[in-house]
Amino acid sequence: MPRIDFARMRCPVARAMAILGERWTILLLREAFAGTTRFDAFERNLGIAPNILSARLAALVRHGLLERRPEGGRHAYHLTDRGRDAFPLYLAIRDWGARHLSGPEGPPTIMVDLATGAPVPAPAPRRADGSAIRPEDVRILPGPGANEAIRRRFGEDAAHG
Repeated sequence: MPRIDFARMRCPVARAMAILGERWTILLLREAFAGTTRFDAFERNLGIAPNILSARLAALVRHGLLERRPEGGRHAYHLTDRGRDAFPLYLAIRDWGARHLSGPEGPPTIMVDLATGAPVPAPAPRRADGSAIRPEDVRILPGPGANEAIRRRFGEDAAHG
């Protein structure tokens, strides 16, 4: 059975997963958010094979999350605005993993705000009044890019449940 190409789907989640869903991507972004810019540092910090690392970095450059720049006779990889926009995603995955997958001793690292020293939490969905928004508090409606199938599934007359 042929693999489904998520990048060709209309769903923005599927399109995002076409880029972010590869198993090394979030770890490479973790390193970039921690200030790693050099190929050898990515390789050392992740224990990733050079051929895999080269392919994954090239994909992140191609998708516009990283920019490859000459620096000191070699190249360095720097976050683009699109890459920086993935920071809340990384925080959400990091917090979820720390909360649900750390051992009894707790998470191996803690991320703190340089300005305050306070832990950096993942942003939680909130209403304008500050109250939490949970999955059961939302409804999905067709957007301006919806096709007929999406309009049928999520339109005003669609049954939810």
